[in-house]
Amino acid sequence: MRQIARCTFLAFAFSLMGCLAAGGAFAQGTLRIGLGDDPDVLDPSLSRTYTARIVFASICDKLFDIDEKLAIVPQLALSYETSADGKTVTIKLRPGVKFHDGEAFDAAAAKYSLDRHLSMKGSFRKPELASVEKVEVADPLTIKLQLAAPFSPLQAQLTDRAGMMVSPKAAEASGDKFGLKPVCAGPYKFVERVQQDRIVVEKFADYWNKDQIFIDKITYLPIVDATVRLANLRSGGLDLMERVLATDIKTVRDNPKLKLSKAVSVGFFALLVNVANGPKADNPLGKDARVRRAFELAIDREALNQVVYNGEFVPGNQWVSPQNPYYQQNFPVPKRDLAKAKALLKEAGVTGRIPIDFMVGNTPEVRAVAEVLQSMVAEAGFDLKIRVTEVATALKTAEDGDFQLYQNTWSGRIDPDGNAVIYQTCGAPQNMGRYCDKEIDALHREARAASDPAARKAIYEKITAKFLTEGWMIYLYHPQYLIAHTDRLEGFRPISDGILRVVGLKLK
Repeated sequence: MRQIARCTFLAFAFSLMGCLAAGGAFAQGTLRIGLGDDPDVLDPSLSRTYTARIVFASICDKLFDIDEKLAIVPQLALSYETSADGKTVTIKLRPGVKFHDGEAFDAAAAKYSLDRHLSMKGSFRKPELASVEKVEVADPLTIKLQLAAPFSPLQAQLTDRAGMMVSPKAAEASGDKFGLKPVCAGPYKFVERVQQDRIVVEKFADYWNKDQIFIDKITYLPIVDATVRLANLRSGGLDLMERVLATDIKTVRDNPKLKLSKAVSVGFFALLVNVANGPKADNPLGKDARVRRAFELAIDREALNQVVYNGEFVPGNQWVSPQNPYYQQNFPVPKRDLAKAKALLKEAGVTGRIPIDFMVGNTPEVRAVAEVLQSMVAEAGFDLKIRVTEVATALKTAEDGDFQLYQNTWSGRIDPDGNAVIYQTCGAPQNMGRYCDKEIDALHREARAASDPAARKAIYEKITAKFLTEGWMIYLYHPQYLIAHTDRLEGFRPISDGILRVVGLKLK
C-alpha cells in the first residue's frame, strides 16, 4: 500500500512539473542557436561582425531598440528629446537596472559607456557617435549629449552597439580584455566562450524585465556550413538557426516540426571596387568609372536572384531596398545591357579581356553568386578570377588593399545614414577601396543635419545620382533573413535587422 502511495505521489509530482513548464511561468532548459560563423570580440566598442550583434542581443541591452515595424522603442532609456537648435539631446534612463556584476546602471554608467565608445583605442563606435562632443550627467537618471551639429540619425545609432551599456567597474578592471568576459545589463549574463565551438550565457536573475525571460540558458554554436546547421536543427541538435539557404526553404517547410521566418534585410549585398587602396587599384575597373558602369550593365540581378536564391531575395541598386521610404525611385534597378556595356568599354579605351581578382567569402551561396557573376560579365569582356577566402580573413585582406573586387554583405541599419556614410565618405571604416569625394561628404553632412524626412530624401537623391555614376560600389540585392526553428520554440519575432531577440522566447 505504501509503495502504491509513493508511485501515485511521484506521478502527481511529474504531472505538476509538466503543467508548470507548459504554463511558461518558470524558466525552461537551454536554447541552442546555430550561427553562420564565429563572432569576433564580444566588446560593443570593438565588435564588427553581424553574428556578434546576435549574441549581444542576449547580454548587452541598449539605450533603445527597434520593433517589427522598425520603430524605435525604449530599452534602457525611457525617452529622447532634442533641443530646438538640434544640438542638445536629453535622455531619461530606466530606473532599477543592474549590470551583471550587481552594479547599478545610472547616468554616470551611461556617460562612461558612451565616453568609452568615443575614446577607446580601436573603437568602431567612434564614427557612429562622431557628432557627440560631450556627455553630461544632468541628474542620476538623465544624461545630456552635446552635439557639434544637429545629427538626425543619432537615436537610430543608439539602437545598436553604440547604444550598448557596459559595467564601468568591469570595464575598468579588464581594460582591452573586456570582450573576453563582457559584463552588461542584458537578460543573460556571459558564462564562457570556446572559440569556434560555443558561447554560453545564462539567465540574469536581476534583469529589469525578468518576467519576460523564460529560458535558463542559451548556447550559441557557430556552424559555418548552412547544410550542417540545418541537419542539426532537423535532428534536434539545435532549436534555432540563422541564415537558412534559399535552396533549403522547401526542406524546412516540408518538415512539420520546423517553422520558417522571413524578413527582408535593411542591409545589402554589394561588390566593392578598389579605386585607391594601393597597387591593386591600378587597373581599368579601379581607375575608370565607365568601366565600373560597364561591369554593372553586364549583370542581370533578377536572373542572379532566381538562380542562386530561388527568387527569394530583393534585387537592388542602392544602399536601401526598394521597400524603404528613402529609396530613390528615379534611379531604378538597371536592366542588363551588353551592347551599352561594350560601348562604355570602347569609350574608355579598353581593348581585349579585362582580368579581375575577385575575392569572395567562403560560404556556399556567396561562391555561387561569384560563379554566376563570372559567367555573366564574361560576355562583356571581363575575366573574373575568383579567390575564395575565409570571411574574417577577407575583411582584413580588403582593408589592406589586397583586392581588385570584393564581395561584401552589410547587415544594415534602420536609418539610411548607417548604410551609406560608413562606406561612401572619405576615410570611413568600411571604405576599403579608399573612395573619396568631398562633394559626397558635404551632402552627407547636410543630410545628417536635416530633421525633416522629405528634406533628407531630397539630399539623398543628389548623393544617389553622383555615387551610382562615379562611386566604388555596385549594389546587387537585399537578402531575406531566413531563420528556421523547431516547433518547440514559441514567441520568435523576425525583425529586418536580422538580430535574434530572446526576450519573450519560450521552449515547450
